[in-house]
Amino acid sequence: MVTNAHHPTAWYAEMTPKEKNAFWACAGGWLMYAMDVQMLGFAITGIMAAFALTNADVAFIGTVTLVTSPIGGWLAGALADRFGRVRMLQISALWFAVLTCLCGLARNYGDFLVLRGLMGFGFGGEWAAAAVLLGEVIAPAHRGKALGAMQSGWAVGWAIAAGVATLLLSIFPEEFAWRVMFWVAMASAVPLLFLRRSLNEPPVFTETRKNQETAGKMANFLDIFAPTLLPTMILACALSTGVQGSYYAITFWLPKFLRDERQLTVVGSGGYLAIIIIGSFIGYLVSAWLNDRIGRRRNFILFAVLSVATLIVYTLIPVNNAVMLALGFPLGFLASGIYSGMGPILTELFPNHLRGSGQGFVFSFGRGIAALNVWFVGLLSASLPLGQAIAIFALMAYGLVVIAALLLPETRGRVLTAEAK
Repeated sequence: MVTNAHHPTAWYAEMTPKEKNAFWACAGGWLMYAMDVQMLGFAITGIMAAFALTNADVAFIGTVTLVTSPIGGWLAGALADRFGRVRMLQISALWFAVLTCLCGLARNYGDFLVLRGLMGFGFGGEWAAAAVLLGEVIAPAHRGKALGAMQSGWAVGWAIAAGVATLLLSIFPEEFAWRVMFWVAMASAVPLLFLRRSLNEPPVFTETRKNQETAGKMANFLDIFAPTLLPTMILACALSTGVQGSYYAITFWLPKFLRDERQLTVVGSGGYLAIIIIGSFIGYLVSAWLNDRIGRRRNFILFAVLSVATLIVYTLIPVNNAVMLALGFPLGFLASGIYSGMGPILTELFPNHLRGSGQGFVFSFGRGIAALNVWFVGLLSASLPLGQAIAIFALMAYGLVVIAALLLPETRGRVLTAEAK
């Protein structure tokens, strides 16, 4: 029984040991994939030197990963509805371990490109399987806090990647250090594999599945496009596109904007990166708490409006290095914190038998369109200053968040019950 729904740590204290295992299995996986994604950024210079790559070659690696990730997310979500959430989490951890190891053994550019493309499937699938499992396990009053805490694993993985990469680059030559980075990332999957072996399927999933089998009706992933669900799908996809599109438009191009248009040296400093990571971590947790305190819709609108204000300062108001360093905190806080609402609202919008398919498709759709935002900003910057191009697409994305949040139903506290036969 929930004793204090709004206490920041009550959700964890009130969980059973099995529920805590589920939380760490899900949060650990998101941390693991975050470490890999961020590690690639630190490793890229060594990879370019080892394989004699151009900037275009490197860009194509990122493009392939962004293309395969949404496909992996939808596929994993649909399979989680058919074969179980736990099984997909186990496959995701094994997939990560094998492919990360092979990335460190890549012989040439072709090998590495194929392996990163395959890694994208696992990256997309991890969030889909983890978010649906944790959303079904946690009590309704604490769902936002728990899923937001899981999402904060991204900032932790980012910080670990920065520390590990810095250490390895000081020990090994750059042309070899990148390989060791991937092998270290692979090691993080080992304890996760053992932890996920002890997980049980959420009762709401097993009961719904039993009822489906009794009635002879199995989940069909295409049912998420049925007329009764289609309005929800459209609005949820708009919300996901806005949340992720704003993040990609800002974070991908911001270092170049600050360096080239503002002539700020702070973007190359470890202190600036640390401030953003700390801001991101705190933003995830504060947003997670607010999701359960003020509701999903209000929280999305609040973070979108505050993000617009921060973006205006970044792109339109001249500031010096010291101010820019300080502004790294709200940048990380807001751009990352808004993500904390995605897991809970998607868990609560879809019926049990389609929850994995719905969450996987919506989050993946948003990521796929968001990847195009990077390209669109680059195209527009050919005729406008880069700062203005960033602002235009980010403001459009945040506007989409506000519109979708206003039109979607408030789902805070929704109880997930087994569906009838």
